[in-house]
Amino acid sequence: MSMSDERIYQVLLGPHVSEKATNLSDKHRQFAFRVAPNARKPEIRQAVEKLFKVVVEDVRVMNVRGKQRRTRYGVGRRASWKKAYVRLAPGHDIDFSVTE
Repeated sequence: MSMSDERIYQVLLGPHVSEKATNLSDKHRQFAFRVAPNARKPEIRQAVEKLFKVVVEDVRVMNVRGKQRRTRYGVGRRASWKKAYVRLAPGHDIDFSVTE
């Protein structure tokens, strides 16, 4: 099952940078990504492997519920989103600081 290049950019929305994600990448070769709400694990695996030219060992996915926020107009809600933790095979790494 092959993915089109267009679908790769629809599945991965970007890296999720947080203190927890940074610690996981340093210690366990796990990287966090924001992904499309309709993305499945095999699609996420293929997208990361094609885009970053690495070997993916494991993919874990979670839905992050949007937080409730008060505004001057009453109570609002941030949008819910989907996050994927991707563990890479030994010897592989992703460097987000490199710009081409």
